[in-house]
Amino acid sequence: MTDIAAITPPQDLSGIVGYRFLYTYANGWIYELYAKNATTIDYRIHTGHVGGRWVRDQQVDLVQLAEGVFKISWTEPTGTSVVVNVLPGLRRIHGTIFFPQWIRLDGSKTVLFQNEHLDEMRAYRDAGPTYPIYVVPEFAAIHLVEFMGLDNSDVIATGPENLPADYIRRCN
Repeated sequence: MTDIAAITPPQDLSGIVGYRFLYTYANGWIYELYAKNATTIDYRIHTGHVGGRWVRDQQVDLVQLAEGVFKISWTEPTGTSVVVNVLPGLRRIHGTIFFPQWIRLDGSKTVLFQNEHLDEMRAYRDAGPTYPIYVVPEFAAIHLVEFMGLDNSDVIATGPENLPADYIRRCN
C-alpha cells in the first residue's frame, strides 16, 4: 500500500492564498479569482458563456502540486465542476470547466450573484439535463496578480456589471 504522506509534496500555499488573479482564457473569456483562504475562493466572470456571474465563499480543494504550481477544484451548486491550475510565477493558468448540458443550452440562468440563488441553482441542476457534459479546457494568461490579504470581503464585493467600464484595462 502506498503511503500518501510520502507522495504528497509540501503544502506551502503562501504563493496563492490571499491573492487575486485577473486572467483571459485563449477563447477570450475573462475571469477574476480571489483565493480567500486555503478552502474558499470568490470569483467574477467578466466575459464568456456565463459572463456576469459572480460567486462568494465557494468551497474548494486547494493544493500545491509542486513549487509555484497550484490546483484549485470544486463543484458548484449548478452541477458545474471546475479545475484550475495556477502558475503565478509564469503568469499562466490552465482551467477545465465541466458544464452540465442545461448550462450549455442556456448559461444565462446562472448570470447573477449565485449566493442569493442557491436553491434556484440546485433546482436547475436537478432538473437537468446533465449530459452530455460540455468540457471547456483552456490556457489563460494572467494579467494581474495582487496580494489582497486573507479573508478580505472587499475583493469580490460586487458583480462585474457594477465595475467601472475601464476596470479590465486598468488591471492589465
